[in-house]
Amino acid sequence: MITTIQLNENIKNQLERLKDSKNQTYEEVILNLMKLVKEDKIKQKELLIEGYKETAEESLRICKEWEAVDSELDWEW
Repeated sequence: MITTIQLNENIKNQLERLKDSKNQTYEEVILNLMKLVKEDKIKQKELLIEGYKETAEESLRICKEWEAVDSELDWEW
């Protein structure tokens, strides 16, 4: 089924500039944009996971250092 959508002239011009070739349709341009957004979200999620892992490793290292200090000190009040 083909559906017609209304676009402002400036959006149409922007889509025209994003075409890889004169034969490419607006639908193909939009599908490519959607693909890029999906890929970007996946990459962003992977980077967040990697960052959280590094933060967790650093926190664990700091905890171990404090455990060593804690065992050396006499904490009697």
